[in-house]
Amino acid sequence: MRKHYRVVIVGAGTGGISVAARMLREKRHLADDILLIDPETKHYYQPLWTLVGAGAVKKEESVREMMSLIPDGAIWLQDRVVGFDPEANQVETADNGSIQYDYLVVSPGIEIDWERIKGLKEALGTKQVCSNYSYEHVDYTWETLRGFEGGTALFTHPASPVKCGGAPQKIMYLAEDYFSKSGVRENSNIVFGSANPAIFDVTKYREALEKVLDRKRIETHFRVNLTEIKADEKVAVFENLDSHETFEMNYDMIHVTPPMQAPASIRESKLADAGGWLDVDKYTLQHKRYENVFGLGDCTNLPTSKTGAAIRKQAPVVVHNLLDQMYGKVPVATYDGYSSCPIVTGYNSLILAEFDYEKVPQESMPFNQAKERHSMYILKKDFLPLLYWNGMLNGTM
Repeated sequence: MRKHYRVVIVGAGTGGISVAARMLREKRHLADDILLIDPETKHYYQPLWTLVGAGAVKKEESVREMMSLIPDGAIWLQDRVVGFDPEANQVETADNGSIQYDYLVVSPGIEIDWERIKGLKEALGTKQVCSNYSYEHVDYTWETLRGFEGGTALFTHPASPVKCGGAPQKIMYLAEDYFSKSGVRENSNIVFGSANPAIFDVTKYREALEKVLDRKRIETHFRVNLTEIKADEKVAVFENLDSHETFEMNYDMIHVTPPMQAPASIRESKLADAGGWLDVDKYTLQHKRYENVFGLGDCTNLPTSKTGAAIRKQAPVVVHNLLDQMYGKVPVATYDGYSSCPIVTGYNSLILAEFDYEKVPQESMPFNQAKERHSMYILKKDFLPLLYWNGMLNGTM
């Protein structure tokens, strides 16, 4: 195979495919000179997994064959990038050696670190230990909810950035709704253990969600981080992030949101910041030290929520600025930190949070989006997947 391409894109997830599609729409002459590198054969629309875990959607609806999504004119190399050498303008792959580029787009997503919580990897999918962050195990969340007969249902949020910061609480609200319908709610205690200081960062939505917590009688513990699961004893071990003391909590079921980090190939490269994330300018999405490198999505150090909605706004900025750089212009397109989190609060209700870097609401609907609405639940469940597959990945929205 060729060893040099005009543009190399690492990661054929939401960011990589969106950028490739947009570039080819704008500059058709780049056909066959854009290389997408990704080892996966399947592409997942992960926002649906919350609803899969609650039994509202089948997980098969969230997956497509990768080959069917690669834009016409882009070349897909099914391989894994194991290293970056930005000084030499090349990436190192697991099976195809070094590949050189003129311009690089880095968007391989985020890496889940199941092993950082002692006992989690071994217990996942058994003994009422579940997580919606695994396609393999997401069905077990629904199995666990259906089999729950009362007691303590524990839900966690780790002390790390995560894909969709609202997801850890969404499944909790759905579980509470299901327990009410199945008749076990009065015999149940629902507990949220979160490393965050509050239920949400943006004041408007935080206040609305605090009312949801009160109404659903959910017990909250903030600034606590799950460090260990003793599955045989059904005991969760937490660290208080302020006092650094540890304490235990008994549960009858636990939904764990695992810690996450940038992929090792980025963390161990010259592209990383001190925390291991891809170090890009938060407005132009151009790398801070290598001007022919751009990045977007969950692998970056952008100070906003890691969501597909954020990538939808980032992709056109990357394409505009990369093409400006390519043709000798100064990159001027800017990203304002927009992100969106459709927070499901029950089987027929949703708060649609939209906000920017300043944590200021940036709402797109002509009504108060902090109010729970059935229409917004339908938007998430039925319409956003269609827009994703047929619009966003085609570079048209």
